[in-house]
Formats: sequence, C-alpha cells, structure tokens
Amino acid sequence: MNNTMSLTTENKNVILDKAYGALIGHAIGDSFGDAARTEKNKFNYGITTDFSDDDAWSTDDTDFALLTAQTILDNNGSISIDNVVKSWQKYVAPLGELNRGGASEMEGMNNIKKGIMPPLSGQYNAFYMSDGAAMRITPIGIISAGNPAKAAQLAEIESCLSHWREGIWGAQAVAASISVAMVSEDLDKIIDAAINVIPDDTWFKYSMETAFNIIDKYKVLEDIWMPLHKALWSKYKAVVPEAVTSAFAVLKMTGGDFKKGVIYGGNFGRDSDTIAAIVGAVSGAMNGAKSIPEKWKGKTRYPTGTCLPFTKGLDIFQISQDLTRFIK
Repeated sequence: MNNTMSLTTENKNVILDKAYGALIGHAIGDSFGDAARTEKNKFNYGITTDFSDDDAWSTDDTDFALLTAQTILDNNGSISIDNVVKSWQKYVAPLGELNRGGASEMEGMNNIKKGIMPPLSGQYNAFYMSDGAAMRITPIGIISAGNPAKAAQLAEIESCLSHWREGIWGAQAVAASISVAMVSEDLDKIIDAAINVIPDDTWFKYSMETAFNIIDKYKVLEDIWMPLHKALWSKYKAVVPEAVTSAFAVLKMTGGDFKKGVIYGGNFGRDSDTIAAIVGAVSGAMNGAKSIPEKWKGKTRYPTGTCLPFTKGLDIFQISQDLTRFIK
C-alpha cells in the first residue's frame, strides 16, 4: 500500500473493519435508497431517516456487487476478462431476464450470448453510460486498498463487459475512491482519487466540476440541493454524469459522515439506490463498519437475492473477510 497503512498484523482488524464497512455500507445504501423512494415511505415520512420494520431488501446494486466479489473469490483474486465472462455465464446467463433493474448488464450478457465479447459487448450496448458498473465495483476498491491506479485498471477489466466510456470511468472513479478510503479518512484525497481517473474534456468530468462549483458557491446543503439537481438532471436518471456525480456531491456535502450520507443519498431522488449505495460504500470504507448503526448492518447483512438468486442469504461480513485475503 502507498498511503497511510500497510497490511500488517497490527492493523488487520482495521482493514477488515473498513472492508466490511465498504461492502455492508454499499448494501445499506442500496436498500435504504430503494425504500426511501417508495410511495409508502414518501407518504408516511416525507423524508426517510431510518429503516422501518419491512424496509430491507437487496436490488441489482448489491447483488451485482456480490457477483463481482464472487468472481474475485472464485479466481483466487484474479480479475481478467475471461474470468468475468465465465462468472457472468455461470450466474447471470441462466436467468434470461433480471428482476429489479440491470438493463446494462442484460444488454452485455445478451451480446455475449450472440458471440459479441468484451470490450465490444460493452461498446455495443444502449446503456453503456449507465451507473451499472459503478454500482457493482466496490469489491475491486476493497482488494486494491491504497492503490487507486490498480483499482482503476481492474475496474476497467470488470466493467468493459457491459459498459464503455462514461460507464467505465464511473466504475473507475468509485473503485479508486474506495481504494483510498480503505487507507485514509481524508475526504478530499478520497474525492480527488475519483476525479483523477476521469479523462478531461468529457461529460463526466464536466458534471463533476459543475457539481463541486455549485457546492463551493452555495456552501450550505439546503441551498445546494435544488441547483445541484437542476444542473445534473438528464433524461436517463442512471447515466454516470448524473448519478455517480450526485453520489460524490452527497459525500462532499455531508463531510463523509456515513449516516448523513446514506440518508441524504437515499432521499436524493432520481437513481437513489445507486447514489446511496456508492455513498455508503465510500463512507463505509472511510469510517469503517464501527461507524455504522448495528440495526442497519443487521438489516442488510444477508441479501434477499432479489435480482441474482445465488446471492440470497450470503453473509456480507464473511465475504468482506474473504476479500481481505487479496489485499497486498
């Protein structure tokens, strides 16, 4: 590692706490954001600030992140295009269609069934700019702790099956930020890691610059809220320059605080489950699982397998622990 800590016996528990914080934070944000946007919660609470008794389920964000983790575990830490394709053929292809989202993923999988392999399976994809790769990349950030360049490289390999350009850059930005958050609690460094992997003169870079200029101009979260939405709005709410940018804006506005980040990310509107999942993953890595309410961890530790049935009942703590074996 090249930041503030190395993987030694002394800090092994810290690394595990951060890895679990990232992965369970991802699951919490996913479930919280999906619940917050329901008509029931909007009617009952206006703004959702906690899980209610029946507010806990996984969507494609958590399930595909666990697929990425499973690919890593099945291949002893190795991420290659061939390994990713085989994993998707095993866990995704037999489903035919996906429950609850995954348009970019199904488009990529359908291309593979036609014999169109990565990277073309991602390029010949109507949803290649979606946040679908960013929503599943958390395990890459975990195993690349302290090495954002490695995180970006592995994120491109993993995401090119279903994405291209902004779709890949979004995944790289999230993975790089998590890799730094795994070894640092400096929010500016964490956000800079994301910005640094985004090419200049691109829509994504423009959106990030626009968002942070709005934050600098208005200072106060309540004053930032509506101008930010107006500036980032696009017809397709899940496009990376809107959704992933929104996640990093929420991180900045809430100072990296886990609970505040998930609450504001979950109530952000638009693609709120992915926005909150990214916020939860990055702030979870930054602050560790120790910073997350026990109730929230208990709610989401065992996914429901709503999108990918193989994930039902998996133990996110155990998977987090298993992933730390590949941190070098």
